[in-house]
Amino acid sequence: MDLAKLSRISMKHLITLHVMLDTLSVTASAERLCLSPSSVSKTLSQLRDSLNDELFYRNGNSLVATPLARRLGPSVQQMINDMNQIMSQDAFNPAHFEGRFSLAMRESTFELLVAKLSAHILSLAPHIHLDIYSKDNIGFDGLIKGSLDFVLLPHDLSQPNYLQDDLVWETLFSDEMVCLMNSSHPLAKQPQISFDDYLSYRHIGITDTDLSTPFFDILLAQQSKKRAVPISVPDFGSAALMCHHSELLFTCSRRWASIASQAKGLTVKSLPIEYGKVAYSLVWHRQSMKDPALRWLYEQILLCSR
Repeated sequence: MDLAKLSRISMKHLITLHVMLDTLSVTASAERLCLSPSSVSKTLSQLRDSLNDELFYRNGNSLVATPLARRLGPSVQQMINDMNQIMSQDAFNPAHFEGRFSLAMRESTFELLVAKLSAHILSLAPHIHLDIYSKDNIGFDGLIKGSLDFVLLPHDLSQPNYLQDDLVWETLFSDEMVCLMNSSHPLAKQPQISFDDYLSYRHIGITDTDLSTPFFDILLAQQSKKRAVPISVPDFGSAALMCHHSELLFTCSRRWASIASQAKGLTVKSLPIEYGKVAYSLVWHRQSMKDPALRWLYEQILLCSR
């Protein structure tokens, strides 16, 4: 163990690296740390010399973390959490907490949970700051790097979880899949749509690079059948809007479909075939639960999802 080398790296360096991994901006990191940009740059320069790595490099107008910086993210976050527990002798008090929480989710999760969750959290912890991101912009990699606290998302329970041993998945609530369509759609007046009817129309898909092929499409493939999906969009809202203006069908969760059908005048139909089990799940990095603030947030998410 090189104690002399270790002595040159302080909590100031680790916290700066942690915030930089989150913001990828010297200016934004300086604002969050209440420092000048030059002070952040100086700290980064010292850490680069100590680790013999650039840590961040410029690609066009953006900063990109090096592989070493990304790999250090979870360990640095854990060291900061451990130090925070050492410095915080009292039990966690949300009313006095002034930190930040970061969550990423699909748009459908936002509409189902966030209004209730944010109002509840802010009533208990009025001084916190919630950063809520689209899962398309930051997802499981953010959990691994330590720049994100939780991911909430709908998914097939039949799909394998994201292959990362350090990530924990917990089901918040189960749901079922239904078919959403324009209220003037030819199938809307039928009491129940048939399997052939369902496949005779074209469908809207949802893009998600982290999750595998939906169970229903695998089931169809086993029967040498498939849906015609001429377009895929990043969120449920866009899909519902396209349903409203076309004869495209959209397969989504019943809880979200009940909201969309009321807001956009769409019709909900049961699927003509067993889809499989679906759920909305909460995902976090295993080490996160050592932080009392994140344990508290976890408990509030569970409470608001009931």
